[in-house]
This record gives sequence, structure tokens and C-alpha cells, in this order.
Amino acid sequence: DVPKATEPRGDSDGPRRGSLCDRHCAAINNVHGDLGDLGCHLHRPRIPPAMCPPSCCQQHSEEVCESCVVRTTLTAENAVEANKLSNNYKFGFKKWKSHVTARPWEDRSEIVKELYSDLNVIRGSGGSTVTCGNILYLLLFGWWLSLLYVLVAAVMFVTVVGAPYGRLCWDLAGYFLWPFGKVIQKVEVPKSRQALGACEAGAGESSALLGGPMPCRWSPRCWVDSRYWRRAGTVAWLCLGYPALALAHGLVCVTAWLLVVLIPVAKLSARTAARVLLLPPERVLVRHLRMTEVPLEGEVILCCYRAVNPYYYKYAVDGINVFAVNLLPLVLVTLVLGYVDSHNRLTSSPVKFTLALLSIMPLSYYIGMAIASISAQSNFAVGAVVNATFGSITELTFYITALIKGSREGNRCYAEIVKSALTGTLVGCVLFVPGLCMVIGGIRHQEQRFNSRSAGVGSALLFLSVGGVFAPTLFSKVYGKLVCGECHNVTQNPLGHYLCHNCHFDLMENNGTLYYSHVQPLVYTVSLLLPAAYLIGLFFTLKTHSHIYDIHISDCHMPGHHHSAVVHWSRWRALVILLLSTLCMSACADLATEHISPILTNSTVSQYFIGVTVLAMVPELPEIVNGIQFALQNNLSLSIEIGNCIAVQVCMLQIPILVLFTIFYPTNFTLVFSDLHVYASMFSVVLMNYIFMDGKCDYFQGTVLVMVYFILLAVYFFAPSPSGC
Repeated sequence: DVPKATEPRGDSDGPRRGSLCDRHCAAINNVHGDLGDLGCHLHRPRIPPAMCPPSCCQQHSEEVCESCVVRTTLTAENAVEANKLSNNYKFGFKKWKSHVTARPWEDRSEIVKELYSDLNVIRGSGGSTVTCGNILYLLLFGWWLSLLYVLVAAVMFVTVVGAPYGRLCWDLAGYFLWPFGKVIQKVEVPKSRQALGACEAGAGESSALLGGPMPCRWSPRCWVDSRYWRRAGTVAWLCLGYPALALAHGLVCVTAWLLVVLIPVAKLSARTAARVLLLPPERVLVRHLRMTEVPLEGEVILCCYRAVNPYYYKYAVDGINVFAVNLLPLVLVTLVLGYVDSHNRLTSSPVKFTLALLSIMPLSYYIGMAIASISAQSNFAVGAVVNATFGSITELTFYITALIKGSREGNRCYAEIVKSALTGTLVGCVLFVPGLCMVIGGIRHQEQRFNSRSAGVGSALLFLSVGGVFAPTLFSKVYGKLVCGECHNVTQNPLGHYLCHNCHFDLMENNGTLYYSHVQPLVYTVSLLLPAAYLIGLFFTLKTHSHIYDIHISDCHMPGHHHSAVVHWSRWRALVILLLSTLCMSACADLATEHISPILTNSTVSQYFIGVTVLAMVPELPEIVNGIQFALQNNLSLSIEIGNCIAVQVCMLQIPILVLFTIFYPTNFTLVFSDLHVYASMFSVVLMNYIFMDGKCDYFQGTVLVMVYFILLAVYFFAPSPSGC
């Protein structure tokens, strides 16, 4: 759903250059539209060869004209949207794909316009109505809805006074069995009947819609007092027929809405219960729409051609994606079950743990959209503070609650789970997120390019952060004493080979002198240096060397955009949603850590695997979806930046915050990781930097990253549980 951007025209009388650089410029701007660092609303104007700088174009080299490649022009509907797009390219800011402002209706594509239609448009030729989606409707809803209408029709015929409603239900039974290609219309009452049906008061109320006097019984002012509602048949209908049908349509509406692709069926049911069933039966006409037949005069209430529309994954309610809307009730169910059923009488601990993890996904989405909305409507300082404060709130909330629970129970397993989750987030964002985006984006685009200079800055920070995080671990390996729990002589010879289990490096020898005098000061030093390096990276990329990204916001807006921005969430509303989502996130994280203990003790899977996969990647699912959407729009730069930004924040912000937290609240968390975590993280970072060296990629390189990630998951799956679990 991309608005069309006008192509700037160069001077036709200008000099024509035929150098190799000019041909590169023309190829770059015409093949695939952009080079991969542009998103859905980022449009690179086609630069004519005459506009290339002479200093670059006169070199006649094989290198591409740098000014034609690096420069990125952002064109958006309004200033707020342009600010959001610009923030996506800033280091340390959360990358957000969805709009934070309402898009003008005229700029939407026909596919998106159809998503928001009211199912009352008659098309000239819609093709055959026998489709797989329509047959699915028949199997799921059509047959029993039609049967219910037949039963209600029989009941209304028995009452005699409700016979008109019985005939209406009989017609609707055939309609809802197969509503496709049929029309429900509101028939206009002839003027002679309107005069007879007018109120005795004879108020000359008129309606611009009907073009004449409005009968009192159709006027909202005297709806309740009209003779229509005093008729015995209407009373019988409202007592016997309408409640059952409204309940059935409500069930269909909720079920179809939750299935997303069946939202047209949900609209059909909602409009029927709220409009059709409340009209007088003589004003409702159900008819089959033939291609050559001219529709009758009157308002079209329902006209549906397809029950399934796969594009409804784009549907949004007040700027909120439909999946986030559907998962929001899950948060309420999780909180009620978690805190009301504390003794597990209704559900078990594994069920509550699963619900708590699933509830984190929509809350992460709301937090991300709130951060993007506040940043887009505020200055740079406020946006930087909000992103730094709440950017990692999802992960930190879970880690801190797990460490608190482990400290209270004296269980070291929770600290090991947190370390596994930190490592899993790092490895997943370095390998899985960019690899998956390369694979999916490579299916649509043969080769994708990205800004290698900006990716190099992220890679350098990632190298620095990984080295700093694992420095205490390497220090303990050098100076620690290897202690094993059980050793058995394999050869029955005192000088033979021994098989040992549960070996680890002991840092508490001689009353913990090594740890407290050497390792702990090193941990505190690293925890101070890493955030300082993060701030230097922010200052480097956003202030002194911002030309690396070369982001330019166009002064002219899109054609036809002469209106002010209509934001979905104002700053205060976004702030309230951000605080409420953070509060709910804390509650869900508390429930997850409360009910994870039976899973850790009874599961046959290694605790390493649980932490690296479930606890690490579930909170990052909204970010993964954003990265995939950017990759599909040939904007791989932002897909890579999403993974790099999360990985850097894990090492440079989240881990130092956890270390700082242990100072004020002593826990079992120490910045000493197992060998498996060290090797997996370092190998992942080296492989990622090797893949990203040339500034271009394809689906094969993405497949390599994804396969390496799955190999590491297999290693964690078969690894023994960490000591203390």
C-alpha cells in the first residue's frame, strides 16, 4: 500500500553525460526502484545522469557514483510521518513499520480500500462466487445459520402475528446459506403509504436522504413511540426470534474476527444483527444479483462476494494491527487466571506460563507503537530518552522478576535461565532475524543491497559489546580453579584416565578472594564502560557522522496532501498506553516466572534450550515481524538494523542494568557465562560480519545464517542442564 511519488524531472536542456558512472546511476535508479535501504514510504527520486556530480562522474571507474547510492530521500504524507521514518534510521531508536498517523483515503490502494468497505457496494462483474473461502464459510457457518433461521421462521409462523417475520427469516435462511452474489436492500415506502403512516401530529419533518417528508415511525425522534414498535408481531419478534439470531450472529462475528481472514463474515453478521433484523419485514428485500440486472432503487445494506480475504493481515483499528487487537483479551484472561486462581484449580502452571508468554507479544507491540508515536511527535532529546528508557523494558521486566524469584527461593537455576535468555536474544538477533529477513526478502528481490557503512558501525559496536560482556568469563577461565562434582576412574588404575561430571571454575576459593578482589571489580568496570560506549555510538551516528545515513526529508509532500496530520495516538494517550502496557508487562512477567518452576523441574528438555528459544525470542516477535515487512519492501538496511540494535542493547544496556540491579538487590546473577554461551555468541558475531562485508546479500546467505542458528539450537537442545538446575 504505497502512495505514488512523482518523479522529479531533470533539465531537458542540460548536458548529457555518457560515462560509466552515469550508466550506473541510471541502472541504480531504474532497477528494482531502490537499493534496499528504502522502506514502504521511502522513495528515492530517479536521478538523471546530468545530475551526477562531475567530480564523481568524470572518474570513468567501475565504482558506482556514491552520491547516487548513499543518499536517501524520505517522502511522507506529513511531517509527523516523516519524523517517524527518519527515526527508523537513527541508531538506538526503535524501528517501526506501521503508520502513526491516519493515511488519506485517496492515497490507499484498491486492495486496502476494500478491507475497510461496508459490504454495500455492487460490482459489475465479480467472477465466480464458488471459491475455497466461500465453501469454507458454508462448512463453518452457513449450514447451521440457515437451519437456525428456518427454525425461527417456524416459530414466528406459529405465533400467527409474527408471520411477516417468518417470511423474512425464510428468505434470510436461503441468503445466509450462500450469501455471495446476493443483495439485501432496504425498500423505500411509496409516498402514498408514507402519508398514511405519518404521525397524527403531522410534523413536517423532512429528510435530505429520502427527498421528502419523513414518516414519524422512521424518525429517530419518535422511534420508540411509533406504531411499528407497538404491533403485536414486533413484540413477538423481539421476544422470540431476534434474541436467538442476535446471539448466533454475535458468535459468528467473534469467531470470524479472531480468524482475521474471515473478517468479511464478521462484518456481514454484525450488520445483519444491528441493521437488517431491526427493520420492518416489508422493507427488507433479499434478491439474487444477476450480472445483467439493474438493481432496484433503494439503499443497499449488504452485498458480499468473498468470505475470505487474505489481505486482512493489514487491517488496523485506530492504527492498531488486527492481530494485536485480537490478542489483547488474552492479556486480561492471563491476569485474571494468574491472580485469581492462585492454587491452580482451574488451570495448571504450564498453561498459565504459556498464556503469560503469549500475552507479552501484544504488550510488546503496544509499547513499540507508543514509543514510535511519542518519538515522532517530539524533539530528538525526548525521543532518545523514551527509546533508551522503554526500548528494553520488555526483556528487563522478565529478567528482573526471574532474578528476584530465584533470590527468594535460593535457586541458582533462575540466574542461569536469565543468562540463557540473554545469549539467546543475542544469537537470535545476530543470526535468525537478519537471516529470516534475507530469505523472505530474497524470494521477492533477487539481490538486496544495504548501507554497508551504517552496518559497519553496528558491527563494530557489537564486537566491542560482546568482548566486554564475556571479558569476566575469560578472566575466570584463566585464573579460576576447575572443580568437578563426581570423578570415576575409567581404567581402574590410579594413574589412569578419570571421567568427571559437573565441572566448573570455582571463583570462591580462599573465601572468594578471586571473585571479590578481581572478578567483581572487572564486572563493575565493564558495566560502566559498555553504556559509555553506547553513548559514544549515539553521538557518533547521530551528531558528528550523521552523513553516514545521509537522510534527507523532502520539503514537498505527496501530491494532494494539503491537510494536517491526524495522529492515531496523541503524546498523552501514547504515554498512558505505554505506562499501562509496562505495568501489564510486569504482571505477565511475574506470572511467567511464578509458573516456570514446574517446567524447569519436570521437563526433559535442557534448561539452556528453554531460555535460548522460548524466553529469548517470544518477546522479540513484533520486532521480527517489522524486520520481515521491511525486507519485503526491499529495505534490508532496517531489517539488519533491527537485529543489530537489539543485540547491542542486550550487551550495552540490559546486562549493565542487571549488574547494577544486583548491587541494590543481591541475587545469584554473576557476569560469568558458560563456555557454550561464549562460543555460540562469538561465532555468531564473526559469521554475521563476514556475511555483511560487501553490502549486498541474497536468500542463499540468509539461508546460511538461519541454518547456523538451528544448528546452535540443536546444540543447546542436547546439552546437559546447567549446574544448579
